[in-house]
This record gives sequence, structure tokens and C-alpha cells, in this order.
Amino acid sequence: MRLHYFPTPTATNTLSTDELRETFLIGGIFRPGEVVTHYTDLDRMVTGAAVPTTAPLALPADKALGTSFFLERREIGILNVGAPGVVRVGATTYPLATLDCLYVGLGERDVVFENGPTGQAQFYFVSTPAHAKYPTAVATREQAKADPIGDPAKANRRRIAKYIHLDGIKSCQLVLGCTEFEPGSVWNTMPPHTHSRRTEIYLYFDLGENVVVHLMGEPNATRNLIVHDREVVLSPAWSVHCGAGTGNYRFVWAMGGDNQVFSDMDPVPLTGLR
Repeated sequence: MRLHYFPTPTATNTLSTDELRETFLIGGIFRPGEVVTHYTDLDRMVTGAAVPTTAPLALPADKALGTSFFLERREIGILNVGAPGVVRVGATTYPLATLDCLYVGLGERDVVFENGPTGQAQFYFVSTPAHAKYPTAVATREQAKADPIGDPAKANRRRIAKYIHLDGIKSCQLVLGCTEFEPGSVWNTMPPHTHSRRTEIYLYFDLGENVVVHLMGEPNATRNLIVHDREVVLSPAWSVHCGAGTGNYRFVWAMGGDNQVFSDMDPVPLTGLR
């Protein structure tokens, strides 16, 4: 498990391109036959992926967590971004089709990822600390609440599927969903915002050969990251987080922090961006 600690906004402005990418961008988490995990100081969220092949893969314990098993003091949201697969929680099996989500609550000792018969399952996950146990639950892609927003004329028409949130799967603090774009739309989270009461992690996927220019940093001192398929961006509370792709794509967003109100955000006027 790799640990990530973040600089202040002022220090971020001094980073080179390579240093910025090393600090705020994670690549290479989808490794066949492995579970890859990264621990961040963004509200102590853990993010990673499991790509089972011929053998099942268990959610691992790690010294960095300070516990005897992964979910001893945590909860986790798992989204399958590959072919259909299976997650076993204790003695219960949960089949997950593409873009189905599984929430697993505090105290579940055994979480195992298994490949499906028709292709390569790829399980992406984000975990936050938890203080109480909520039931394990599945939300399919069809069941997830989807609010189309944006304007085709501004190239930001998109569908937001909410899986773990106040009106969906219940959790202690984790909020998780997935955004998909309509044809011809490429801008995400525009106009931009910050939310100082919670932090966020993005997984960009299904880009193919396209890239996303992800804008980050303070509104008056923005920086950018060039993001490729299945790379993760770590977004501190003080940072804007928006971007545009060279073609259609999807991204998973996950948040942890003080509250779970999706609309709790501080808008940034376009005239204030620098």
C-alpha cells in the first residue's frame, strides 16, 4: 500500500509537471492477478483496484491501516468497470455486471473478488473510515439515480449515476457515483466548484486513446494534469476539479468528509478562474 501526503496550495504552485503528477495522479492500479491499494490523507480515503484472473483475490490487510483486517474500522464502495464478475462478502456472493456497485460496511472480515466467465472483471474501489455498520448492498447501473444535467451547446451534457448517497445505498460518510457523457459532450463539472467540507477522488476510464485535461489547484492559480485511461486524480478540498476530454469518457467520483449532501459545494465563477 502506497501512502500519499499532500502539499499546501502555496507549495503546489511550485511543483514541476513531473512533481505534480507524482503527487496528485495515480496510474497502473489495474494489474491482472493483483489487488493494488493507495492510502491518502484526503479524509484518510483508500483507493485501488482488484483484477482477478484464474484465482480469487482477497481484500488485503496492511500495516498502514493499523488493523487486523481491511474493514475492521472502514467501509468500502466497489464499482465493476470491466466485464461481469463476482464479489464474495463472507458466505454471500454478489454478482456485479458492468457498472454495478457494491457497498460493504464496517466489520466485514472477508471480501473476495472473482472473475466472471465472459471476460475480465475489473473492480475499482474507494474506502473511508467508518464509525457504525451499514448493511452490505448492491445498486445496479439501472437502479442508480441518474440526473441528466448540462447543455449540449456547452459540450457538458452528462448523466450522473449516484450509487452511495443519502437517497441510495446508505453509508457512514462515503459518497460514490459515476458520470457518463452524451455524444459530443466532453466537459465535466463545469462550471467548477470546490467543497471544503469533503475531499474527492476521480477515476477516469473508457477513454480509449483519448485524454482528459483535468484542471486542479486554487481557482486563481489553476494547474493541469493530462490524464489517460484508468488513471486516478486525487483532489484536495481546496482544489477545483473539472476537465475536458478529446473524446467521450466516463469517470467515477468518490467523496469523504463532513457530510454527504451532494449539492454542498462552493461554486467558482468562470470569471474567477486564473
